[in-house]
Amino acid sequence: MEAPVKQRLNLDLARLNRQFESAEPQEILAWCVEHIPDGLAQASSFSLPVIQHMLAQEIQPERPIPVIFLDTLHLFPETLETARQAQARYQLDLHAYSAKGVDSQEAFAKRYGEALWVTDVNRFHHLTKVEPLARALDELDVKAWITGRRRDQSKNRRYLPIFEWDTDGRIKINPLANWTRNDVWKYVLDEDVLYNPLHDQGYTSIGDQPLTTPVLAGEGERAGRWRGSEKTECGIHG
Repeated sequence: MEAPVKQRLNLDLARLNRQFESAEPQEILAWCVEHIPDGLAQASSFSLPVIQHMLAQEIQPERPIPVIFLDTLHLFPETLETARQAQARYQLDLHAYSAKGVDSQEAFAKRYGEALWVTDVNRFHHLTKVEPLARALDELDVKAWITGRRRDQSKNRRYLPIFEWDTDGRIKINPLANWTRNDVWKYVLDEDVLYNPLHDQGYTSIGDQPLTTPVLAGEGERAGRWRGSEKTECGIHG
């Protein structure tokens, strides 16, 4: 269901997409900080926190922009450590959200069953990602949120706009949309951006530990996610 009209920002997204189609991510982020002073947030999986680095080191907003981190309780230890280090290094206003009523893998299994990602992966993602994100966006009174998605990540993202409406009437902003993987890594190396060390072990897209594998030579960036299934998204982006 779409969010009430009073929660929507009165912005012409078609015009904004034309305006920023060739813009650098920093230009897009700076515009957002200036024109969406209230209700702006960012979501991060702490794989390649490029956007967090740009905001903290280059844009430097007067008030920190809340960072939503979905701790599914099934993440790699390296991901949790990257989140901890990023919070300290970039002084993040970090808000971690997990499935309701549980605070560990053991508690999750006791409540929802062992290896739910095997028996019902869609329910697993709803409990660990979709519902916690919805709760975070609501509790933080978010009107627009920033993601790290790019067009070159997969076929279903090839036409990703920079600005779009999500299903609840909030604006979703994809400042890295027209960057390539090479662009991202050039920035990471040039600017000494903190990154998840699993990338050095062959992981190119990092999600839940039981659902993520390293990527082989010649495979796509997200080939290691949900390997052997038809699934391409966890549900928070469709």
